Amino acid sequence: MTGTPRPSATRPIVAGIVTALVGVTSTFAVVLTGLGAVGATPAQAASGLLVLCLTMGLASIFLAWRYRMPITVAWSTPGAAVLATTGLVDGGWSAAVGAFLLSAGLILLTALWPRLGALIARIPPSIAQAMLAGVLLPLCVAPVTGLVTQPWAVAPVVVVWLVCIRWAPRWAVPLAFVAAATVVGVYAVSTGGHAEATSVVPSLQFTAPTLSWGAVLGIALPLFLVTMASQNVPGIAIMRSFGYEVPWRPAMLATGIGTALGASAGGHAINLAAISAALAAAPDAEPDPQRRWIAGVSTGVSGIVLGGLSAALVALVVVAPEALIPAVAGIALFGAFGAAVQQAIDDPGERLPAVVTFLVAASGIAVFGVGAAFWALLAGLLVRAVTHRRA
Repeated sequence: MTGTPRPSATRPIVAGIVTALVGVTSTFAVVLTGLGAVGATPAQAASGLLVLCLTMGLASIFLAWRYRMPITVAWSTPGAAVLATTGLVDGGWSAAVGAFLLSAGLILLTALWPRLGALIARIPPSIAQAMLAGVLLPLCVAPVTGLVTQPWAVAPVVVVWLVCIRWAPRWAVPLAFVAAATVVGVYAVSTGGHAEATSVVPSLQFTAPTLSWGAVLGIALPLFLVTMASQNVPGIAIMRSFGYEVPWRPAMLATGIGTALGASAGGHAINLAAISAALAAAPDAEPDPQRRWIAGVSTGVSGIVLGGLSAALVALVVVAPEALIPAVAGIALFGAFGAAVQQAIDDPGERLPAVVTFLVAASGIAVFGVGAAFWALLAGLLVRAVTHRRA
């Protein structure tokens, strides 16, 4: 007499590998753009990418294993977009590292002090999403400007992305990156450019954190807000739609501790995965909901392995044509930009404050060394207070 055969773990393991591949290859260009904008050298940016892969991989493994749910952790793509549009602040790269650490402290505080989470929840979603949309706009126009300035480099990427949107939408951005890598290879051969062998070996580069008011108001607070509003809260909702109730406090503790540990090595923030969470939590990953946690563990392990490619990805960026990597980053953010715009203007009663928030964030202004994201939030809340009082 034979017993019931043990279900194979192959399917959820493969789903986890796909989740990690799609997540990393789709948005690593955004992360590198953001870290470079706030002062990271190529070596420091590679270190940031590596430590993000390590911390989000370990957090995914722990949460999925401990709670037997397909919980996945990712880097904060909206947060990286905030960095890209903020640029250098007073104190340079070390102040940006200090802002990463402060943002981690705020994430931990939301786990330990429920009132802070309640205060964040009081920020109207329309204003939070309008701020994000304004931050993303300059990045999302990069493919358009790139088609004009360097069409021979950007056009192949756009064509591959368009074809894949029709036939394989999940792989559209990763395959666009493959097309970009091909363009870089051809460009490097034709111009004689190359990366040194030592530059493709990953290593951690630590920086002593400092703080400045520009870093606190221009990086730490916007980074914290967009990470919570655009990643953690939607991540909880997406998991709930698949029947999983993610434990809030342990999830915030894991991502907050991970962010704190990675900050001095250049990691800006990790959080619960949002859009990519569905790849591991949906029935396609594993028909049995009780076994999908394996996909979460597989995602974490795969993310750690992909961290070994961090320096090679930076080396690729260094030798790429000037317009190519911003174009790839912009394409990767199209979906996030569209969703943010839709949520920002969905409620007619909140539309005017949202529009003001969007315009201020998109302006790219810096006042007293503080970037546009902070002023956009203030402007939107002010207009909302005025218009709602009048109503």
